[in-house]
Amino acid sequence: MAFLPQLRTTTFNRLTLPTTTRRTFAISSAAMASRISDTIKRDHREIESFYDQVINATDETEKTKWQNQFTWELARHSIGEELVVYPAFEKYVSGGAELANKDRRDHQAVKEQLKKFQNLKASDPQFIPTIKALMGDLSKHIKDEETNDLPKLESVLSQEESEKYSTSFGRTKMFVPSRSHPSAPDKPPYETVVGLLAAPIDHLADLFRKWPHTSGMPNPSTK
Repeated sequence: MAFLPQLRTTTFNRLTLPTTTRRTFAISSAAMASRISDTIKRDHREIESFYDQVINATDETEKTKWQNQFTWELARHSIGEELVVYPAFEKYVSGGAELANKDRRDHQAVKEQLKKFQNLKASDPQFIPTIKALMGDLSKHIKDEETNDLPKLESVLSQEESEKYSTSFGRTKMFVPSRSHPSAPDKPPYETVVGLLAAPIDHLADLFRKWPHTSGMPNPSTK
């Protein structure tokens, strides 16, 4: 899969940043580059953290806020993997097509559970049982992905290639839906088209949802 185009920031940097600042920024950006497996694992830890917040919330308002945060991150993470990581399995890894299809099946089950969970009110008796069942399946997928799938991919990627996939994954998450749509296709290019159609609707609705941070809804460009 082709990587998303590089953002054109050169002109901006030349006009607004002194030479020493641009040089420092370039060095810092290089130092901050992550391999794709590190980026995926970081997402996994965030999803697990948001799950804990949902489970441990002491009132319905807090449960709802963390429900939205959990849904927002898991939905974007799943589609980001389907658009960037799984095509990389197919392209580089021996037996990668089978690997990718297995992970897509895992995702489909999780998407269906997430669809149910995201529509539940915190007062619903099924609220906690639903997210616990979802996380039970997701935890198995995460463990398998981190133990088997990602190491296989990293073993055939150079440092530079892995970092490019990491960058592409992060940028892709900025433009995809922030809610679960299990009936959407999970393979490019159809997933891309459906995602671009659904994303604006999700993002607009996000403006009216409750979030755990006082600054308002999360900023996709920082995740």
